[in-house]
Amino acid sequence: MKFSFESLLNAGGSRLTYGLLNLRILGWILYGFTRPGILVPSQILSQIIRIGVQAIPMASLVSLSVGFILAMQSSTELGKMGADSFIPDLVSLSLMRELGPLLVAIIVVGRSGSAVAAELGTMKVNEEIEALRVMAIDPIRYLVVPRFIALMIMLPCMTVFGNCIGLVGGWAVCTLEMGMPSSFYIMRAMQRPELWDLFSGLIKTAVFAHIIITIACYQGLNVEGGAEGVGRATTSAVVYSILWIIIADTILTGLFYFIL
Repeated sequence: MKFSFESLLNAGGSRLTYGLLNLRILGWILYGFTRPGILVPSQILSQIIRIGVQAIPMASLVSLSVGFILAMQSSTELGKMGADSFIPDLVSLSLMRELGPLLVAIIVVGRSGSAVAAELGTMKVNEEIEALRVMAIDPIRYLVVPRFIALMIMLPCMTVFGNCIGLVGGWAVCTLEMGMPSSFYIMRAMQRPELWDLFSGLIKTAVFAHIIITIACYQGLNVEGGAEGVGRATTSAVVYSILWIIIADTILTGLFYFIL
């Protein structure tokens, strides 16, 4: 019997579990690097714009607000001890290690994760996914993989950009309200964090991106019950994504703290 890798990737048919979804995504990505035409750059670019680029304004606003809040709250307590010079350290470390990846991921869940679940769920209800199977087009390759790659690329980029915007928020408070020199703020904010602080945040971001897109696609592809089912799937995608993001963040923070 001749082995067919494509038949393995299509295993399971319409019966899709979360584990099988992850295996098939990985399989199609690996297969796409060996066969031209499997991964279509235009599809990936389209999803990068829809899932990532269009969510940047909202994520930037949240990051800017977090920078403001961190600087204002820390100045109240640190000022009592005459330690205002540590405010840039606190803002930069908090954004890079924890708040930047976590809050941007939650924004993307509400904005892009819910949209993916609703879109795929509507296609399932309208039998468009079954039509793809009839045309011998695997829905995982055609619908899920471009969205997966797009978010895995864009969420780390959005997090880094959000960190920079958050630092701007902290700078505004420190320089305009407290009279701290801009050069001092920039030097402290850039010199205090180590390279690992940035890498740890990006590792979290990659895990969060995987959680967001796989849960959204899983919920969307398993919709049942018409329009009401689409609503339930969208709600479940948001709730479960946020829940598992927080759990993953706790686990990764513990690993980084106790092991590294």
